[in-house]
Amino acid sequence: MDKAAAERSIIAFDEWLQTPAGLYVRAWEQACLDELTVDLFGFNAIQVGLPQLHALAANRMPNRWQAATRTGGVDELSRYACGKQVAVALDYAELPFASQSLDLVVLPHVLEFAAEPHQVLREVERVLIPEGQAVICGFNPASLWGLRQYAGRALRSPYLPTEGEFISMPRMKDWLKLLNLGVTRSHFGCYAPAFRSSQWLARCGFLERAGRRWWPYLGAVYIVHAIKRVKGMRIIGPAWSRAKPAPQAVPATNRKQE
Repeated sequence: MDKAAAERSIIAFDEWLQTPAGLYVRAWEQACLDELTVDLFGFNAIQVGLPQLHALAANRMPNRWQAATRTGGVDELSRYACGKQVAVALDYAELPFASQSLDLVVLPHVLEFAAEPHQVLREVERVLIPEGQAVICGFNPASLWGLRQYAGRALRSPYLPTEGEFISMPRMKDWLKLLNLGVTRSHFGCYAPAFRSSQWLARCGFLERAGRRWWPYLGAVYIVHAIKRVKGMRIIGPAWSRAKPAPQAVPATNRKQE
C-alpha cells in the first residue's frame, strides 16, 4: 500500500468509525484498553492515531500524549482531545522521539492502514525503553467480519475500508517476536455479525459472553499487549555497600612477645 492509498484509507476509516458498527468497536476497545492500561506504569506514554479513541484515559503516567497520523491532523486532534495532551502530526514510520525514551506506545488500528507496517513496528521497538510496552489494536481476518469483508470486496460492497490490510493474530505475533517484543496478553471482542444497524448489533449483545467462552479467537477485533525484551539484560537491585566488619581482637596467646 502506498502512502496516498494509506491516506485515503485512514480518511475512510475515520468516517466508518461514526457508523453503528464503528461505535460498537470503539465502545469495546475503550473498555478493554481502560482495563489493560490502568496498571501499566512509567513516565512517558503516547497514543499514535485514532484520536476518537481515548486509549490512555485510564493510564496514570504523568506524561501522556496523542499523536496525529497525517499532515493536517492537528485540527482534528484538537477536536477530539478532550483534555488530553496533544502532540504533533507525524509520519508514524518515522517517530520523532529519541531511542529508548518511551514507556508505552499504543497503536489503535495503525498497522493495518500503514504503508509500511514493518517499519512502524521497528520504530516502536526503537523508541521503547527496555521492558517498555506496546499495545496494538487490529481487525481479525479470521472472523465473521473478515469473511464479510472478503465477500464484500468481490461483490463491491465492502463492510470495512477496502484499503486496510488486516493482520491475523499469528502473523502479528511473528512480527513482534522478530523485534524481541514478547506478547504477554491478547484479547478478542465484537462477536456480533457484520450488521450495519445499531438495533441488530444491540440484539446480538449476548454473543459477547458466548463468544468469549465458546469461540474466543473469532472476535472481529483484537488487542495485543507486548513487552520489549532485551537479551542479556536483567533488572537487579541497588548495589548496597556493606559495612566492613569490625577488626577482631587478637587472643593474648597469639600475640608476639617483645
